Amino acid sequence: MNVFRMIALPLIFLLCSGLAQAAEGLIVVKSNQSVAATADKLEAVLSENGMKIMNRINHAAAAESAGMELRPTELVIFGNPKVGTPLMQCAQSVALDLPQKALIWEDESGQVWLGYNDPEYLKARHSIEGCDAVLKKVSGALTNFAGAATR
Repeated sequence: MNVFRMIALPLIFLLCSGLAQAAEGLIVVKSNQSVAATADKLEAVLSENGMKIMNRINHAAAAESAGMELRPTELVIFGNPKVGTPLMQCAQSVALDLPQKALIWEDESGQVWLGYNDPEYLKARHSIEGCDAVLKKVSGALTNFAGAATR
């Protein structure tokens, strides 16, 4: 029975802790600000770094307009053709996930989060070959943008 406990308890812990993690392929960063302030800061950082803001969608406002409630949730859509085009040249289907998106939301406890697609997930999802340098650049940029927006 002790061997069972030694194996089962850590396995149960791992399985339960995985449920609390973000969805597959999603990198999530805790924010110290409100959803709106995080999205504002993200837009500013993106613009300062040559990214084009394509759109910003306030899902909570849209829900309210339909007579429904949703905790603060905003999506910022952004990109740069100089970065996205080489990825699409390697695997054109990645265009389904471009331009980049960052989701900022408030969870049930009031904590704000910023999430975005992990470039390694996109690499696997679209079988991207020969674009490791671009993916590494994208990964570093997204990490920096998320960090700056959530401080």
